[in-house]
Amino acid sequence: MAEQQQHASNSGAYLIRGAAILGGAAEDLLIRDGIIAARGPHLDADGVGVGDATVIEAAGLVALPGMVDIHTHLREPGREDAETVETGTRAAALGGYTAVHAMANSTPVADTAGVVEQVLTLGRAAGWVDVRPVGAVTVGLAGEQLAELGAMADSRARVRVFSDDGICVHDPVLMRRALEYVKAFDGVVAQHAQEPRLTAGAQMNEGEVSAVLGLAGWPAVAEESIIARDVLLAQHVGSRLHVCHVSTAGSVEIIRWAKSRGVNVTAEVTPHHLWLTDELARSYDPVYKVNPPLRTDADVQALRAALADGTIDVVGTDHAPHPSEHKECEWAQAAMGMTGLETALSVVQHTMIETGLMGWADFARVTSTAPAGIGRLQDQGRPLEAGEPANVILVDPAARWTVDPSKMATMGRNSPFAGRELPGRVVATFFKGHPTVLDGTLNTPYRWPDDAADAPAVRS
Repeated sequence: MAEQQQHASNSGAYLIRGAAILGGAAEDLLIRDGIIAARGPHLDADGVGVGDATVIEAAGLVALPGMVDIHTHLREPGREDAETVETGTRAAALGGYTAVHAMANSTPVADTAGVVEQVLTLGRAAGWVDVRPVGAVTVGLAGEQLAELGAMADSRARVRVFSDDGICVHDPVLMRRALEYVKAFDGVVAQHAQEPRLTAGAQMNEGEVSAVLGLAGWPAVAEESIIARDVLLAQHVGSRLHVCHVSTAGSVEIIRWAKSRGVNVTAEVTPHHLWLTDELARSYDPVYKVNPPLRTDADVQALRAALADGTIDVVGTDHAPHPSEHKECEWAQAAMGMTGLETALSVVQHTMIETGLMGWADFARVTSTAPAGIGRLQDQGRPLEAGEPANVILVDPAARWTVDPSKMATMGRNSPFAGRELPGRVVATFFKGHPTVLDGTLNTPYRWPDDAADAPAVRS
């Protein structure tokens, strides 16, 4: 791969020359004024007005729609010791993302119109990706009364995804009411499926390894029982349900059954659950402590198969940065969570593409098109065609790199892939036609126009 830029002008026009579109035939893409102005072979010889464009030589690179993360923890406001919107979105751009959904478990909780609008403003001030706030389902994530769902939906942030992620909405009556409420504006409840009474004091997956290590086990049924309940509630109400970070083979079967019955349910899997297993807990290294826990190899294989066949719809990073002192301690006291924005593409390439389970077109579906649809994002996950928004990434699939958390843009150093060699490298990220990443490094952020105070567009 060689990326060569001809800085002929500062026109905001870019000619991406010779990229494999979704891993297929090599073509050119002309980006101008925030959209894909043209697509085809040899555009500079076809008289389509590319003379003033900066040329990016993309032979050997794969062009994909910008990735969309349905599940990101940016921590701000209130937990700036772990991450900020600025640092988290820098990491997202470097990882190939052009939009992220910021989870609600900030301090204060994003359970009012005021807080979600604050997160939206912070995201636009940063300018690296489109930050879409997720609203809390319940006030303070306490699971006792519904938050201001309608006010958040009608706010400038136009919230369409609601979640108490990190805590399960365990009360079935409250969950039913939430599903009924969001149906009015085509919202979705994203559930952290975990029956709290089955996981009190749990430290890792319940199984052979937990028994050997003497750590309190986290049974698969704690996840599966909530999913089973919630798909029935969603069917009864006729509303949209999204299941966060599916981790067990049994959960896959429940979701598959629900979809066969026509239930409007979608599901996500994290990159780490596509690869890592509970065997890593034998090291007692808290970097491998996560919620839900790493499961068995049989679960990993079931999750991969489900992502490939569409039972699981999307990859969501569950990017969860923590200060070092919250991870560099004994296992029982360590925080749960892993970073993921800057490694997700490579991990999915390793686990799904290099294994032959999917190709790059499928990769675009599970990392861009489908998550944009779940979040009802109008200008994300779009085809790489003329007239479409220019949210585009260029990937070098032949590149290899070794994960060094100290060199990442995220403030979190808790990557479970530290020291591992991974395939694939994001060479360029175009957000609204602006290159936030060039040659694998941060370029400059997108600057929102003065009229961007208007509500972001969502799909009806």
